[in-house]
Amino acid sequence: MERELHSLHLRDVFAAANAVSAHAMWLAAACTALSYALLTGYDLLGFRYLRKSAGVGRATFVSFIANSFGHNLGFASLTGAAVRIRLYADNGLSALEAATISGFCSVTSCLGLATLIGGSLLLRPDSAVGALHMHSGWIIALGGAALLLVMAYWLWARLPERVLEFRGWALHAPGAGLAAQQIILGGVDMAASAAVLWLLLPAGTDVAYIHFVGAYAIAVVAGLLSHLPGGIGVFEAVLLLMMPQVSPEAMLGSLLIYRAFYYLLPLSLAAPLFVLRELALQRSRLLRAHTVASALISPLVPWIGGVLAFVSGCVLLVSGATPALDARLHLLREAMPLPVLELSHLTASCVGLGLLVLARGLTQRTRAALQLTLILLAAGAVASLLKGLDFEEALALTLIGGLLWSSRSAFYRPAAMFAERFTPAWLASVAAVLAIVFWIGVLAHRHVDYSNELWWTFAFSGDAPRMLRASLLTVLLAGALIAFSLLRPRPPAPALPSANELESAAAIIALDDQSLGNVALTGDKRLLFNEKRDALLMYQVRGRSWIALGDPVGNADGHEELLWSFRELADRHGGWPVFYEVSGDRLHQYVDLGLSALKLGEEARVALSDFSVDGSARAALRQARRRAERDGASFEVFPATAVKALLPQLTAISDAWLADKATAEKSFSVGTFEAGYLQRFPLALVRMAGEPVAFANLWGSAHNHELSVDLMRFGLDAPRGAMDYLFIELMLWGRAQGYHWFNLGMAPLAGLENHPLAPVWHRVGNFLFEHGEHFYNFEGLRRYKSKFDPQWRPRYIMTPGGLALPRILLDVSLLISGGAKGLITK
Repeated sequence: MERELHSLHLRDVFAAANAVSAHAMWLAAACTALSYALLTGYDLLGFRYLRKSAGVGRATFVSFIANSFGHNLGFASLTGAAVRIRLYADNGLSALEAATISGFCSVTSCLGLATLIGGSLLLRPDSAVGALHMHSGWIIALGGAALLLVMAYWLWARLPERVLEFRGWALHAPGAGLAAQQIILGGVDMAASAAVLWLLLPAGTDVAYIHFVGAYAIAVVAGLLSHLPGGIGVFEAVLLLMMPQVSPEAMLGSLLIYRAFYYLLPLSLAAPLFVLRELALQRSRLLRAHTVASALISPLVPWIGGVLAFVSGCVLLVSGATPALDARLHLLREAMPLPVLELSHLTASCVGLGLLVLARGLTQRTRAALQLTLILLAAGAVASLLKGLDFEEALALTLIGGLLWSSRSAFYRPAAMFAERFTPAWLASVAAVLAIVFWIGVLAHRHVDYSNELWWTFAFSGDAPRMLRASLLTVLLAGALIAFSLLRPRPPAPALPSANELESAAAIIALDDQSLGNVALTGDKRLLFNEKRDALLMYQVRGRSWIALGDPVGNADGHEELLWSFRELADRHGGWPVFYEVSGDRLHQYVDLGLSALKLGEEARVALSDFSVDGSARAALRQARRRAERDGASFEVFPATAVKALLPQLTAISDAWLADKATAEKSFSVGTFEAGYLQRFPLALVRMAGEPVAFANLWGSAHNHELSVDLMRFGLDAPRGAMDYLFIELMLWGRAQGYHWFNLGMAPLAGLENHPLAPVWHRVGNFLFEHGEHFYNFEGLRRYKSKFDPQWRPRYIMTPGGLALPRILLDVSLLISGGAKGLITK
């Protein structure tokens, strides 16, 4: 035997395997399916043995995985038990019960093996004499002993309350009916699995099935006793010994196919099923991990996707400019027409150019760019295979497409792909890539004699003509794209809002929880609406600084769209996008725009539900209120409709206040004294002896969430402490009206870190906060607002940073102060 195996050649084994007919393979596949279906019956009988119920679907699922693992991994009883314990837990089975089912299945399998061995040896003892080198009498005795063991099990199963114990494991008598089903099911299953290999034996092999079944069963037992995975090696050796009439190369060839059908194919299906089941059981943990990973990676996905798309385009262009491998072209020549090859080559180059262009849209999170990129990646993968069997490129493009598809939630912007201009830098980078690719193509084909006829040469080996045609097409397309971008009319600069736009803005602001949005109604700021016109952003331009005030207002679903639209609008006009006085809740969205945060200060908000002038903590406020009332002060809130009648008196107060302060109207972040603007809001009025001496217009918000003041002016006759009195009365009035918060506004440069290692901006801000009283009462303002016991919230300015930062801060200061004169006066 060893001499025969030593003389075997692997090519002879493969030749024998190739000789097996397709018809035999289909029959073997059917017997494999039948055997695994019968194995499900083992588990169902096990549940009956435990007097428990189980669905056929669940039993089939668990049995298939357990038996596939057990057949391939060795120690089938232990492996199957471990899998059943894991997967039957959902059925409410304990580990002991699942192990009992596994043991019951093992007993059923042994009964089937014993039945086949006994029947085969008794019916065909002569066939086993030569293989086992035993006298026929001993062969018959061995077959009879196997069947007697089966009969003894059935007789024992009929006896009530009988238990077999082995090393602490007990097997109760299952009953005659259940035992008979075990014997029949086990025998039929083993016969079906033996038929798989028997059908795969070469045509013309003179091996009776009844003889083969016995040899197969003995080989299975030997493999099980070896505890090797699948009994590999031992199973094959026993069959070679017991089947001398089958040539070794033919038997091994059939065994190769048998291993693939009965072992590897089920395992290749069972392993993914088991993994998917485990992932489903860990779904909650995986979702938490996915959430954390998404939060960390999501801001980087568009940039990574853009880089990958750009690199993919470069690869396709370079691949189109360099020769294909001769061996792969030879294979294509046999299977594909030349026009398909030529068209695929041109398509791949055009796809490469398209990916270069779309990469910019990916970095800006445009949904249309993602959709087009996925289409081009798929087309590029197909074209790569058709133009030169470049399966490496196709695989890379497919993986990149899968990565982008799995991260598609990061591309949410609905902007049209060509709604925005391409920047000069981006167009220059595309042109540079095309130039480099053309140079690579010329260098790769430097041995070719270029002539006019080369353009019209079509052949499988014509790499140089294909390079020239692809280069010309991509250059023409790129030129058309650049011309389209450069020759488009420059969009007009945004104008101040019309009356209709202000009314639309008022409707949006009325639905927002923050009161700052009301400042958009001054009409001195430009408005940017989202596509659905249910959210807006207010901004103004000073120099190169495009300065938005506050967070977007309105429907939160449109906020990110607005942020990107504003970022692109500033970029289109060569400006720096700046977001002034934004909250900390949306910092991540501004960081996604490529901006950096600087802390401006802190905003004071008083919780009105807790506000009162009672108690020792509010003694100072209570005294200020009583003193103003003793001086004859009174407080009243007028609706917006009543403001027009008060305008002459309000004008006198405002003019006197401006003259006394020697200042002009501020702008941008606050309203101005303008009749149309004031008549949009309620007005709080303080009187002395019946005459108006102070006023403030009121900003409210949706759901009575927040109340704040905008313009606050005091006449020369206003008593000392009129500001305290006005704020106290407003807070009490707001609480009575059901408002939740009163916004006292921001204390600039308050709350900055005062640590030696703090950022430079914080150290400069702290210096100004402590020593900049000539320019602004920073410290006094913070101290004044603190006596109302507010809650402080940080406010930030988001800028591109870098060398532009000083100019941006100056532009913001000039815009708010109304000019250079307002900047240097209090």
